[in-house]
Amino acid sequence: MCLAIPARVVQISEQSLGLVELGGVVREASFMLLPDAVVGDYVLLHAGYALQKVDEAEAEETLRLLAELAEAGRAEA
Repeated sequence: MCLAIPARVVQISEQSLGLVELGGVVREASFMLLPDAVVGDYVLLHAGYALQKVDEAEAEETLRLLAELAEAGRAEA
């Protein structure tokens, strides 16, 4: 099973590389598979590759649900 996480695009270079932000963490990502992404977009990120754009509300809801799952897992441990 693969998991793609929503991340906000903060920078894109001419070489299809850039930076995304997720929960205050900034990391490098490839935009080779999503050349129409622009700064400010939310994208689904998997293994360092931006796969598709998602709207901001959907991205924030997904991140909220993932945080809720993580919290439930910590409570059970």
